[in-house]
Amino acid sequence: MMMTKPPQSRGGGGGGGGALGRRGFAALLAAAVIALALLCLFYGAAFAPTLRSRSLPLQRRFEAVPVDLALSSLPVCDARYSELIPCLDRGLHNQLRLRLNLSLMEHYERHCPPAPRRLNCLIPPPAGYRVPIRWPRSRDEVWKANIPHTHLASEKSDQRWMVVNGDKINFPGGGTHFHAGADKYIVHLAQMLNFPNGKLNNEGNIRNVLDVGCGVASFGAYLLPLDIIAISLAPNDVHENQIQFALERGIPSTLGVLGTRRLPYPSRSFELAHCSRCRIDWLQRDGILLLEVDRVLRPGGYFVYSSPEAYAMDPFNRNIWRKMSDLALRMCWQIASKEDQTVIWVKPLTNECYMKREPGTLPPMCDHDDDPDAAWNVPMKACVTPFSERVHKVKGSNLLPWPQRLTAPPPRLEELGISSNNFSDDNEIWHSRVIQYWKLMKSEIQKDSFRNVIDMNANLGGFAASLRKKDVWVMNVVPSTESGKLKIIYDRGLLGTIHDWCESFSTYPRTYDLLHAWLLFSEVEKQGCSVEDLLIEMDRILRPHGYVIIRDKVAVINHIKKLLPALRWDDWSSEVKPKKDALLSGDERVLIVRKKLWKQTL
Repeated sequence: MMMTKPPQSRGGGGGGGGALGRRGFAALLAAAVIALALLCLFYGAAFAPTLRSRSLPLQRRFEAVPVDLALSSLPVCDARYSELIPCLDRGLHNQLRLRLNLSLMEHYERHCPPAPRRLNCLIPPPAGYRVPIRWPRSRDEVWKANIPHTHLASEKSDQRWMVVNGDKINFPGGGTHFHAGADKYIVHLAQMLNFPNGKLNNEGNIRNVLDVGCGVASFGAYLLPLDIIAISLAPNDVHENQIQFALERGIPSTLGVLGTRRLPYPSRSFELAHCSRCRIDWLQRDGILLLEVDRVLRPGGYFVYSSPEAYAMDPFNRNIWRKMSDLALRMCWQIASKEDQTVIWVKPLTNECYMKREPGTLPPMCDHDDDPDAAWNVPMKACVTPFSERVHKVKGSNLLPWPQRLTAPPPRLEELGISSNNFSDDNEIWHSRVIQYWKLMKSEIQKDSFRNVIDMNANLGGFAASLRKKDVWVMNVVPSTESGKLKIIYDRGLLGTIHDWCESFSTYPRTYDLLHAWLLFSEVEKQGCSVEDLLIEMDRILRPHGYVIIRDKVAVINHIKKLLPALRWDDWSSEVKPKKDALLSGDERVLIVRKKLWKQTL
């Protein structure tokens, strides 16, 4: 075959010029690749999935970014991820080949993706998504397009959980055990306990409630008019959208399970725990799950159990009842009342019963060196948690009724070395700060703009306490490095949880109307974690048209401002230098932004 001879180079003879040209072209291409790599590293390292788990030190990174740099966009995740909860993603279990014990509910516990598997994109809303219906209407109805799952309506149609009605889903207030309505069921419980005026709040002495296996949280919804606040808890199980419905309704709730790890709450957090057909095997593993409920119950706290085992006369249920009664007795629980389909146990006020148990009685008492307040990734223990010497001496928690307990210094402050004066000062500072925040947003918000609020670095709960007169509920998040502060929050009659913000939060996308982050980004950077990761996670849990209040150092605020267009948080914003107060940490700024409502096609 004839070969075409390459043309000679004009600059020299033979093939040397061609080889030199090829070498020059290769060098030029290599230089271009290197330059492109440097640009990608410079502009995209914060968002590259293999580099995102750890960031450069905050100050160095900010100094390197040009003043005029602003990212214009971030990729949008595929529509199938519109309800993604990264640390509760069972698809991830298969990818990572995790060997989880299904009988112990390990597949419903948190298992977070490693850095290379984190999605580096914004979670889109489902097709047809609308700004949620505002509270209090949302208690009874939500947009079907926002949670396009109607299987619970058909599956629980005889129990009045929920009803599909055109473009809405209605919630009549029923439940598996209270078909006539949660409100009537709650009155019945108060009558069983002979509480004054037939009100379950017992004149403010019942404030914090834990509802396990809560369904769509109608029990918690109908406690709110009584000034009782329940944390409604359920896993992402076969009824996988129950907590999503509860949050869309504006009812305090969270994803969680009684499995192998302690619940993320300190000891003695709740006056009452509730299980209505929660389908939990309380006898398994030497009663370890019931002992976990005991750990978080206050002295004299109640466990309300409405289930066939409490009343059915068939041999199977009678056998379970005998074993459960025996376990409760060995835990020093007494039956406070038993009527119809419900039994209510009460926990002792002191250690007296524990000290009278026969040697070798099971379950054993927990070891003296066990910290009952340690609750972040701590395995459950099949042992009875004794009271502290102070609780034993005063015969109870010694808490004031609600609402006095909100601002009164809690007795457990002394365990943290915090004085009553410092606690009171903290209250006053946050009251002043909240007034300033609302003044900045006054022109943009309505009375019902907020319902679900999260304080991402809650300290002692001062931010939430200052919102008491607003029709909101606050999830107070205490970092795992300061978990001891959460017991103060619960002793004030507020709700909260422990979390590590280097990981994703256990909630659905589009959960909260308002996010408050006080010095959180600075703390996350100190841990070596990514500011950008945290911003993407905040976007996941923030509702469209929701607000974010960020109070942090100037360098942090300046960096975040450059990312607002990419996050689509540039619908409205305000930035001010805050007034000086005792909590001020150097040169701080307050940045308030609002998230746009956007569609995936954008």
